[in-house]
Amino acid sequence: MGDWLLQHDNATTFLYTRGEKRKLTEQTSEIKYPFPQRTELKHVLTMCDLQKSEVLDVLRVALAMKASRKTFLDTGYDRFADTLKGYSLLTLFEKPSLRTRVSLEVGMHQLGGQAIFYSIADSPLGVKESIEDTGRVLSRMCQGITARVMDRKGLRALAEVSSIPVINALDDYGHPMQMLADLLTIIEHKGTLNGITMTYMGDLENNVTYDLMRTAALMGYNLNLAGAGDIERKVWDEVKKLADESGAKVRQCTTAQEAMTNVDVVYCDSWMSYGIPKEEEEARKKLFMPFQVTSELMKLANKDCIFMNCLPAARGSEQTAEVIDGPQSVVFDQAENRLHAQKGLLVFLLAPRRFRQIVSVGELPSK
Repeated sequence: MGDWLLQHDNATTFLYTRGEKRKLTEQTSEIKYPFPQRTELKHVLTMCDLQKSEVLDVLRVALAMKASRKTFLDTGYDRFADTLKGYSLLTLFEKPSLRTRVSLEVGMHQLGGQAIFYSIADSPLGVKESIEDTGRVLSRMCQGITARVMDRKGLRALAEVSSIPVINALDDYGHPMQMLADLLTIIEHKGTLNGITMTYMGDLENNVTYDLMRTAALMGYNLNLAGAGDIERKVWDEVKKLADESGAKVRQCTTAQEAMTNVDVVYCDSWMSYGIPKEEEEARKKLFMPFQVTSELMKLANKDCIFMNCLPAARGSEQTAEVIDGPQSVVFDQAENRLHAQKGLLVFLLAPRRFRQIVSVGELPSK
């Protein structure tokens, strides 16, 4: 994968050419940027909060950031290393996490800033202190907030009163940071999003399903759904509005076989999301088992189909071991891309002026 920024490298305090004396003042550029100046505050609570062009810009920058890190251990040089120097991101966690916490903390460190972990599991938002007061205080100390929470209500209330970007790191209604990592993974393995058909199998009544639907409708590719659970009417309304503009087709299939035929990407998520009572697990497994991704079902997909799971994964549940550990699986590329995609998003939201200064990168690689 090429370095999409190298040919347009614009020297600034955080982006400079190796070997040149570092310049301590902002530099002007002759480059004409394709996006307008953006000064308004932006929160990302679901994929509906992003435009297609914004998503592509974030992915282009993420690709360049990933390429820059590949040579860092050998050269000690990463030209994005002080992009967010002096910036602080507060990461609120009500739900436990591995990939989200590590990727945010490592990402902010690699960009020159810091991520501050704060657990709200034992001190929920709005209990000890009003959400309004919390949002106003944090807005004076940090440059951004991410929140991984059980319920959408507190997150939206926090966004309403915060004067800094609030990013949904997972709630019961969406998971936009995961979606950006997924798109980055598809682009790396498929070369494009154009003409792609994805299938999602399993639990249809969850945050990942909802944002996968929005993402497909926003970006203009097709999505088949097969599983159990009731998708909220509001989600279908959001998807229809986006799909009417993009031409995407998002549909629910009646069988796994129908959903899997001639597709390019197969995706599944855990059947046992955080918070599912132990006594319900057997019933849920029985409910979703007809939609388990097996090697036989994978044969119905296109030969170059890739398999994705946002992890954690349970072998023998949402997919068999031979699928997730097989040659079509890209789940660990997908997990790594949480880091790179989120770095692009954080700069886009926390430092929009700096994001514009990271130049207009080239077109995404074509198939």
